[in-house]
Amino acid sequence: MASPRSTSRVLSRGDKAGFVMFLVGGVGLAVSSLVQTIIGLAAALPNRDVRLRALFVQTTAQAPIGPAGASVPVQLDSAFITAPTLQPAALGALVISQVLFAAAVVTVVTLLLVLCFGILRGRIFCRRHTVLVTAAGIAALAGMYLVPFFYNMAVNGALALVSDGSYDRAVVGAVDIVPIFAVAFVAALASTVFAVGDRLQRDTEGLV
Repeated sequence: MASPRSTSRVLSRGDKAGFVMFLVGGVGLAVSSLVQTIIGLAAALPNRDVRLRALFVQTTAQAPIGPAGASVPVQLDSAFITAPTLQPAALGALVISQVLFAAAVVTVVTLLLVLCFGILRGRIFCRRHTVLVTAAGIAALAGMYLVPFFYNMAVNGALALVSDGSYDRAVVGAVDIVPIFAVAFVAALASTVFAVGDRLQRDTEGLV
């Protein structure tokens, strides 16, 4: 069986420069997510005056946008609320959402960086790279669903506390599925491309 072609015959200098920029950007993104999570945990763990962005369903509010600042009814979609404290379950959900965010980003970035290193070392399509692409897609999808799910649980706890249980429009299900489907499509497409490329490459090498 013929050995795979060297990286220099597969990737141009521009390709290599693009991969290097991707590696640098990936590391920066991972570090940024860790810093954001640390800041979020530092603000949440004292459990005092916890500020959360809440989504609202069919909620009317008064805004001073009328003549001379008069109040006008508006449909409220989202707003920041500050809860004096959170119940243990709500605080736990908030911590989980913060940790999952960092874990998802770091996992996806790490898998893609390993993929980039593998490509730069001379082989683009192989079973290992197919697994890496598939795993990165699954991790991204899990993060996109679970992070807002747990965050919304914390928001519901804050709303229940602030309203003394009188606000009954929970937002646990407020997860935007359109981006999730888009990422799922891209991840499935990338996995298919790498799987087909690996099969074609093995078939080609078997003929040489």
